[in-house]
Amino acid sequence: MATGKLGAYASRCISSSQPRGSPGRTWVPSPGAAGAGPGLAFLFLALNTTTSTWVGGGVVAVRSISSRSPPKNPRALRRSLSAPPASLGAAGCASRLSSSSFSSSSLASLSSVAPRTRGSSPARQNTCADQLRFSASGPPSLPPSLRPSVRPAALLWAPLTHPGRIERRAPPPAADKAPTTPWRTQRKAAWAPAAPVAPKMAPPTARCPRPPPRPPQRAGQPGRGGAGPWEPQLGGRAAQRGAGRRGGARRAMAAAAVAMAAGRARRGTPMFSKELTSKKRDEFEDILEERRLSSDLRYAMKCFTPVIYKGLSPCKPNAIKSVVLQSEQVQYVIKQLAKEMGESPDIIQEEAMEILDEMGHSMQLGAVRFFAFTLSKIFKQLFQRVCVNEEGMQRLQHAIQEHPVVLLPSHRSYVDFLMLSYLLYTYDLALPVIAAGIDFLGMKIVGELLRRAGAFFMRRSFGGNRLYWAVFAEYVKTMLRNGYAPIEFFLEGTRSRTAKTLTPKFGLLSIVMEPFFKREVFDTYLVPISISYERILEESLYAYELLGVPKPKESTSGLLKARRILSDNFGTIHIYVGQPVSLRTLASGRINLCPYNLVPRHLPQKPTEDIQEFVSDVAYKMELLQIENMVLSPWVLVAAVLLQNLPAMDFELLIEKTVWLKGLTQAFGGFIEWPDNLCAKKAVMSGLTLHSNIARLVNGHVVLNDKGEEDGAVGEVVFKRALVILMCSTYRNQLLNVFVRPSLVALALQMTRSLRKEEVYSSFSFLRDVFSNEFIFFPGISLKDFEEGCFLLTKCDAIQTTQQEIYPTDKGSAVVSFLSAMFRPFVEGYQLIFRYLSKETKEAFTEKQFIPGVRNFVFQLLEKGTTQCYEALSSDMQKNALAALVQLGAVKKKKLSNGFSYSVNQETIHKILDVFDARTPVQKPMAARL
Repeated sequence: MATGKLGAYASRCISSSQPRGSPGRTWVPSPGAAGAGPGLAFLFLALNTTTSTWVGGGVVAVRSISSRSPPKNPRALRRSLSAPPASLGAAGCASRLSSSSFSSSSLASLSSVAPRTRGSSPARQNTCADQLRFSASGPPSLPPSLRPSVRPAALLWAPLTHPGRIERRAPPPAADKAPTTPWRTQRKAAWAPAAPVAPKMAPPTARCPRPPPRPPQRAGQPGRGGAGPWEPQLGGRAAQRGAGRRGGARRAMAAAAVAMAAGRARRGTPMFSKELTSKKRDEFEDILEERRLSSDLRYAMKCFTPVIYKGLSPCKPNAIKSVVLQSEQVQYVIKQLAKEMGESPDIIQEEAMEILDEMGHSMQLGAVRFFAFTLSKIFKQLFQRVCVNEEGMQRLQHAIQEHPVVLLPSHRSYVDFLMLSYLLYTYDLALPVIAAGIDFLGMKIVGELLRRAGAFFMRRSFGGNRLYWAVFAEYVKTMLRNGYAPIEFFLEGTRSRTAKTLTPKFGLLSIVMEPFFKREVFDTYLVPISISYERILEESLYAYELLGVPKPKESTSGLLKARRILSDNFGTIHIYVGQPVSLRTLASGRINLCPYNLVPRHLPQKPTEDIQEFVSDVAYKMELLQIENMVLSPWVLVAAVLLQNLPAMDFELLIEKTVWLKGLTQAFGGFIEWPDNLCAKKAVMSGLTLHSNIARLVNGHVVLNDKGEEDGAVGEVVFKRALVILMCSTYRNQLLNVFVRPSLVALALQMTRSLRKEEVYSSFSFLRDVFSNEFIFFPGISLKDFEEGCFLLTKCDAIQTTQQEIYPTDKGSAVVSFLSAMFRPFVEGYQLIFRYLSKETKEAFTEKQFIPGVRNFVFQLLEKGTTQCYEALSSDMQKNALAALVQLGAVKKKKLSNGFSYSVNQETIHKILDVFDARTPVQKPMAARL
């Protein structure tokens, strides 16, 4: 056995905690019985191959290999040494000790480093935190006294989750690698006894103590850099390798300087860089599988003690309101308004309190358990599977403990925010506070239940109300600074009716960034989350809305009427939790925070142009990350092929084209989840069965399910057919994000009269600007998007490029034709809208006048058979086309008291139409690099 103080202390721990008859498992008494705070007792593990040794009281133990005895498994040692350390507290951490590889001298030196037990002075308790220096991208460096015989490795800690049960957590994965083993969870009742075998996954259920704040350090220093627990330090691995050799310090400093200089370039190095090579995807696990085999009531009533940021205790909702109301910023606005309006500050403060009562959440565990039980029943009835990447949940778990977290999910359905809270409850993670529209307050009972489940409500528009803006912004920032719960909101602002990602809204994002800009928090993690539906619950409602049918108002009675959908099958949901993105890393070398230091924090400060541009770039980056991780089902491919072969298509040919499109999508980097062990015919048939309301198989041919189109007037026939086509296009649109850049290159090749690369790029850039509201493009990298499109087309042998020209190949004609046909509805739809503006509008108009006018114009053309572009009836396309014309200067937008008015520049409209009809080449200066 080990000698010295550490060995004696370990022996006492073993003898006092090891139960009889359990040599392979260690049991400890309740933390309350030991005198520690509830949920904060951390035990530090020293594991031998034959015995388990617990080292308690804050002793730090480092898993190591003595230099005198080489490791028996070098590969395992390298793997353990390469893992980054988990988040460590000043109270200590846990790791393995190999007593057989320790010499008595190394144990003695280690015991001199370890802090003392309870009762020692605070200075001596922090000895480990002072002598062990931790890096954000590698293992800790040890003090000189330990270096001769000890080599550091990944450090593990074990929170005490329940009296008599220990759970261990794996270290966080590296930024560029997925975890080598899936992260499993043990979802058992709190009162069930712990099994003698280690669980597959154990989400943490105790709070993690944090080290004391460290003094500011420069970027690139050990333990800093703002990159988070799994992101590399500035300078990369080359700088870290060079630092250990002669002249390594100079090389590391040079590498850091180059990286910082590159970061200072405003648009030179884009914030978003898409990987063109295929990457390894995380594995999914169905969380409903266990729910179908166990009791929903036991699941809802389980012991729920999530790990939260820095081990803080959850703040009561009323306490948050008091902090907001007494904050310097709100008080400053109240005094300013009282002075301007000549009213008493008390009256305005009462108004601020009313605003807080209207918007504030009142999260209660009872309401959370009610939703857990109810949603478990509903989800099992609606969906076949709910799949989540558990590696992403593990990353989210560690992020919540490190810094405040902002969850940014995609928004396709009302199910999104319910499903995300349900998911976090399943994995014992802190439930988010959710920004919801004020419309939900109109739902009796349901609105109050949502408030008690963590929803806080915001008005659709603030209307220049300074008091409301100040109270709302301070409320959000207070919850973020406290960090007791993640904040969740949708960048798109509203549900996408077309399954295409909407352009981001910047208001809430700028609010959650402000505490970092003002140095009120060290960092903030932004977590993009992609939610993909095999079948969307509101698909028919969306189609009606796009055709001009008013949206039904949210109400409890409407919710009860919708219970008939419980008998339908909506397939599978895939939830992909992306890599947390450090706001500090994004801002490093780009944002100058000095202006915020020169003004008191409570004074309202208008963001500079640099800040506004940075917020915009971050918003687009988050949405592109959401798009990158969207999961595509086989039905998406079927819908894309079917819409190009209306009114009917042979079933065997549909299967053949679907398989071809599957290969092309994967070659372009699409994320396809093909059903296991299903041939192409069964996969296509499964999609047709699930979407029988859209398409059906008749006599060996697949046709759209527009029954009754022969009945009634011509207008009714057009409406029914448009309804089905818009529903089908909703699923095809999910595929457009994969093909948008190569498709625009293919369209540009058809629009230009020559094959010169400069002219093709000019047409591509024009199309990119026109469709900038239809699809998400990162600002300022048009040339990079063009190069990506050319690369993907070259990859599938559709084109060949030289330094000056682009040549379509005979082999790739099918690819170019398919991509052009996929985007033809948008080209034809925009042509019809531009033609309407050039002929029908002579005076200023509003949006409410514009949309019905365009719809009637297209409706008449469809009745006459002049066009077959039913998608031009979509109000979403009409609004996007109008916004594009405003950006191109063809339409002038003027603000009115009750909205906006628009006036058309006829000359510019005719020029744009000529370009679309390929009668006039695009005249645009070419970039120097091309």
